[in-house]
Amino acid sequence: MKVRGAGAAGAAGEAARRGPGAPVARSRQGTRRTGLEPGAGAARPPPPPPPPPPPPPPGGPGADGNRLSVLLKKMHLFRSSSYEIRLEGEGGNLPRIQGIRWTPLLDTESTLDYGHSLTQASSEKIWRAGKLLFIHLTSTHPGLIRDHKHHLRHHRQCCSGKELVDWLLSAGLAVQTRSQAVGICQVLVDGGVLTHVKQEWHFQDKDTQFYRFAELELSPEPGAGLRDAEELLEALAFLAQLGPDALLTMALRKPPAQRTEDELELIFEELLHIKAVAHLSNSVKRELASVLMFESHQRAGTVLFSQGDKGTSWYIIWKGSVNVVTHGKGLVATLHEGDDFGQLALVNDAPRAATIILREDNCHFLRVDKQDFNHILKDVEANTMRLKEHGKVVLVLQKNLQGGSSQPATARSSRYFVMAGTPEKILEHLLEFMRLDATLYDPVDTLLGDFLLTYTVFMPTSQLCRALLHHFRAELLEGSEQEKATYSLHKRRKILRLVSQWVLLYGRLLQGDRSTMALLQNLADLASRDPRLGGLVQEQAQDRRRPRALENGDGSVSPQPKAQSSVNWLTSQEEAILNSSCALRAQDKVPYEIYRADHSCLITVLPVNASVRDILRSLAPRLGRDREHILVKVNSAGDKVGLQLDAVGVFTALGLNERLFAVSVEELGSLTPHPEQLGPHVGSSETLDLISSKDLASHLTDYDWNLFKSIHQVEMIHYIVGPQKFHDVTTANLERVMRRFNELQYWVATELCLCPEVGRRAQLLRKFIKLAAHLKEQKNLNSFFAVMFGVSNTAVSRLAKTWERLPHKIRKLHSALERMLDPSWNHRVYRLAVAKLSPPIIPFVPLLLKDMTFIHEGNRTLSENLINFEKMHMMAKTVRVLQRCRGHAHAPLSPLRNRSPHRPEDPKAVRISTCSEQSLSVRSPVSTWAYLQHLRAIDSQKELLRLSHDLES
Repeated sequence: MKVRGAGAAGAAGEAARRGPGAPVARSRQGTRRTGLEPGAGAARPPPPPPPPPPPPPPGGPGADGNRLSVLLKKMHLFRSSSYEIRLEGEGGNLPRIQGIRWTPLLDTESTLDYGHSLTQASSEKIWRAGKLLFIHLTSTHPGLIRDHKHHLRHHRQCCSGKELVDWLLSAGLAVQTRSQAVGICQVLVDGGVLTHVKQEWHFQDKDTQFYRFAELELSPEPGAGLRDAEELLEALAFLAQLGPDALLTMALRKPPAQRTEDELELIFEELLHIKAVAHLSNSVKRELASVLMFESHQRAGTVLFSQGDKGTSWYIIWKGSVNVVTHGKGLVATLHEGDDFGQLALVNDAPRAATIILREDNCHFLRVDKQDFNHILKDVEANTMRLKEHGKVVLVLQKNLQGGSSQPATARSSRYFVMAGTPEKILEHLLEFMRLDATLYDPVDTLLGDFLLTYTVFMPTSQLCRALLHHFRAELLEGSEQEKATYSLHKRRKILRLVSQWVLLYGRLLQGDRSTMALLQNLADLASRDPRLGGLVQEQAQDRRRPRALENGDGSVSPQPKAQSSVNWLTSQEEAILNSSCALRAQDKVPYEIYRADHSCLITVLPVNASVRDILRSLAPRLGRDREHILVKVNSAGDKVGLQLDAVGVFTALGLNERLFAVSVEELGSLTPHPEQLGPHVGSSETLDLISSKDLASHLTDYDWNLFKSIHQVEMIHYIVGPQKFHDVTTANLERVMRRFNELQYWVATELCLCPEVGRRAQLLRKFIKLAAHLKEQKNLNSFFAVMFGVSNTAVSRLAKTWERLPHKIRKLHSALERMLDPSWNHRVYRLAVAKLSPPIIPFVPLLLKDMTFIHEGNRTLSENLINFEKMHMMAKTVRVLQRCRGHAHAPLSPLRNRSPHRPEDPKAVRISTCSEQSLSVRSPVSTWAYLQHLRAIDSQKELLRLSHDLES
């Protein structure tokens, strides 16, 4: 397939979807591509200079030292940020997540220029960590640093790379793997703490490569022994956090021919999270990993290339930003991390369309030279097969270069990946190469799972049913009778296997679809006439029932159904996750709370996916028929949004502290928020005093698990693609998890801002930090992020007197926990940490949705009238994270571990708004559970800041 870049049409389409004035959220990687195609420089720049010399030891005099001391004293101020799931939509459409927004400080302290100080602070932390490591090494293993002789040359007072790595692994410093130790050493080399005897900048884990520690201030400070021992593990954790970036940077600095297989894989993994190449296939990304070059420039204002220059390279911004300037117009755009420029000039062999000027210091780029670029295009074309019918391409396949002879034949469905095609041809290819034992979650052959998870995006269910029935009845036109019978039997077995996996995945979601039920009935009837197929149906039914006892969240065993007819077998199985009493389906009925202009409440029970027209019709007798009424969504700030009559799922889509009002047009102007929407006026710190932070975390994890396991995997796809394509599905379970994230975040900030006494407030802040630590330990990362963002809210981070009262140990704990929040390099710290965890895990759901949005909006669904199936593969891969995180039965950690899954007993348990909390007089599990179900929070940042200034002006 052709390598395509995002153009102006994509950006214009995005702007059109959002509408005028709609806020655009962006990730750390920067803004969306502009469509303007500036080029890259005419001449290849010289090799990157070596890293700058190490800074002087910390504590030096001067203005920079004073600025640094002020910075470190107010460390919590510049780290302050707000993280919010932004639900947007008009006309009652289901809300959309538009990525992740980081909001800077709103007060005057945020205007300080921290750039230089932050860089110096990081360098000095590396030196401090290196000093602690060196002191520990010389005190525990003094013989490691000694004179060496190699190839008739003497190297004084050094150690080999292998000796240093071996020592890190054996010193009991929580360094677990060799690659982690190499990463720590690479950070020390980059920071100038460790130097190669020949001044090489690539750390090598070899006996023949020797390194010296720089001349550090080695005399211990008075009384520093115990403190240094405490800081050593923290210093190692800091170096380990920087290690992956250091290894990746060094791999990119090496000439492509010298990169190892592990380094190529590391670069490939990085490319998976760079938006400039999101539209490229994985095979193209692997080829890019083998030719990418690293290029850096130190000073802002540097001209990378000028308009009119000959295009010789394609650039991707890896770190920093650039300005795009054209003759006559001046500055026309700013490009940030993840953006690219120069591609079209290479494709069209045209001069550069603009001048590129560095916008900030220390910018890093990934560069692909023209020769390598053209070579990749030729390779892609050579490994691509296009199948045509009636002169039109109907299927595009690409050779599977990764799954060759090293894999057994049983592990490969085909030598080719499906890249694009018509829906019918993709299904035909799947049936041709599918194995009879194929499963949804095969780690090697993902075609079946990719298709079933995403088919609703490009193929109506009725069309799939017709195609499956057609293939089931089709017979071979040529060949002997034996060959025809064998062909038909084999094809029908594959279809029954596909349908079995389809029903296993969707379960009850299919029961409301007439075309699906008709297909299942027809297949059951046809299979019952062939004894060779009837036995297969019963065998697959038993296989599908077997894992259900493992997937119930409460550990109970699902009852095994008795023998049924084939049609009952096909329609009775459900995805085990949907057995949870907490899961909501589109047809389930829930109480709707609708308010009138006088703030009185009307309750009606309707299906989850009831339309606005259905809601107003059910309330008509109580609203009165003399005037026409409309349904309006109102938030705590008083903003009103009128909902279209055909909008569905509006009640479950309500955000934090939002309400639905049924009013006449005359009442709309005077409509005000309900008092409950404004949040509490008094905090509940006395209630929280009765609950330990560990018990609080256990109850939150128990509650959150019930919500998380109720999410159906396809809800993520339905939510991102949009409600306009899906009318009979609901994303209510996913929306509840996102709303809970916002609720928990604002609850933390609310409780702290409503605590008037500084001593009690410091104790409450300490409890929330310990709560976050327990949540992380219990692998409830969604609530961990919510609590940490609540603590980092601007209204909380500015409370300097409160933070000063925290014990040193809690401050260190908070700093350690904050590392997980680092959004740089596309949240790499978080992603690496999650990759090491075993299930069950409650992942950071907003980041999953950000990844899905990134894939959906960065790749076209249709390309040249063919389905872009590579996009479907990427979406399915992200969705599978849910299945991995729920791969084992969860063992709740709260005192309620033996109670059945939470079952709402009253309408307020499923209402979207929050209820008045009940004060707890005893520390009982039941009362704690009830309190956490109905948290109250102020969601107005303006009000939180006002309260914060009242506490500490």
